[in-house]
Amino acid sequence: MQLITHAEYGGERPLYAAHDLRLEDVTIHVGESSIKESRNIEARDCRFEGKYVFWECRGFDVENCYFAESARSSLWYSERCRMRNCQVDAPKMFRRMKGIDVADCRFPNALETFWDCSDITLRNVGIARADYLFMHCHDIRIDHYRQDGNYSFQYARNVEIHDAVINSKDAFWEAENVTVYDSELNGEYLAWYGRNIRLVRCHLTGEQLLCYVDGLVLEDCTFGPDANLLFEYSTVQATIRGDVTSIKNPTSGRITVDGHVGEIIIDGNQRQPADAVIQTQP
Repeated sequence: MQLITHAEYGGERPLYAAHDLRLEDVTIHVGESSIKESRNIEARDCRFEGKYVFWECRGFDVENCYFAESARSSLWYSERCRMRNCQVDAPKMFRRMKGIDVADCRFPNALETFWDCSDITLRNVGIARADYLFMHCHDIRIDHYRQDGNYSFQYARNVEIHDAVINSKDAFWEAENVTVYDSELNGEYLAWYGRNIRLVRCHLTGEQLLCYVDGLVLEDCTFGPDANLLFEYSTVQATIRGDVTSIKNPTSGRITVDGHVGEIIIDGNQRQPADAVIQTQP
C-alpha cells in the first residue's frame, strides 16, 4: 500500500482513481472529486475541505478525520465505508451507498444525510440540524445515538435501534419493520402510515402519535402528557405504563394501560372491524 503523509492537495481530481493508498495528515483543500473512482483507501488524521471526495469508492477506512462544511456531498455512490472518531460538519453525506459502519462520530450539521443507503451500522453517534435523515434507507442498526432533526427515517425499512434519543417530528413516516428499544422518541406524528412498528420500553412525547399504523406493538412504554389522540386508525397490541392523555379510534387490537386514560374517543369515524379493546386501571 502506498503511503502519503503531510501533504496538501486542491483543485480537480488530484488523487483520481487512486487505489491501495494510505493518507496520513493530508489536507484536501477546496476543489472537487479529489479521490473519486478509487478503491482500498485509508485516511488517518486528514482534513477534507473540497466537495465530492469519496465518490464511486470501493472500500475506504476513515479515522480521526475532519470534514469541513465545504466538503458537502463527499460520500456518494460508494460502498464498504468504515468511519471512526470523525467530526463531520458537512451536510448531505452518504447517498446511494451500501455497507456503512460509523462509530464515535459527530455530525452537527447533517441536513439530508443518509439517503437511499443500505447495510448501515451506527454506534455512539450524535447528529444535529438533521432534517430528512435516512430517507429510503434499509437494513439499519443503531446503538447509543442522539438525533435532532425532523422527518427522519421516512420510508425506511428493517430498522433496529437501541438506547437512543430521537427528537424528530414525522419520524418513521411510512416506515416498515422497525424495532426501537429503551429509547426516547420526541415529536408529533410518529410513525404515521407505518407497518410492523415495535417499541419496547420507550418513552414517547408529542401530539397524535402512532396513527394509521398496521401492526403496531408497544411493550412497557410510557407517554408524556402532551402525547394525545393516540392510535387513530391503527391496529395495535400495547402495554402502557403510567397515564395516557387520550386515545382515539384505534381500529383493532388490545391496549392495556396500568394508569389512567384522560379521554377515550370512540365515535362514528372508527374504522372496521372496530373491535379494539382498551383496558385501564380501575
